[in-house]
Amino acid sequence: MTQHTDLPSDLLPATVREFFAAHVARDADTASSFLTEDVVVVDQEETFRGREAVHAFLRDAGSEFEYTTEQIGARRVDDAHWVVTVRLEGTFPGGVAELDYRFALRGGLVAELVIANHTA
Repeated sequence: MTQHTDLPSDLLPATVREFFAAHVARDADTASSFLTEDVVVVDQEETFRGREAVHAFLRDAGSEFEYTTEQIGARRVDDAHWVVTVRLEGTFPGGVAELDYRFALRGGLVAELVIANHTA
């Protein structure tokens, strides 16, 4: 179930916008530059700790599939927490997925990112 929100991308913090743009472009080096050294990323119950481990995850995640990514929503939880909802379509099992990217920022960088199935 696709649910669009009214928060345009340009109202997201620059860190979130730029990280996400690099991630969608599969540019792990640039995406990693927006992470704290002690960043924690949780993707579908798998946890990666530290910039090096997260860089490897960003570089390799989904590389065996072809897919497109469309931002379908965004919202502010508070000054440090933001959620970006995306729709993926591609050659992975199921072919379509809607995911929430839940960002926690610290000092202008991503300190935590939880990627999980979108909940309406």
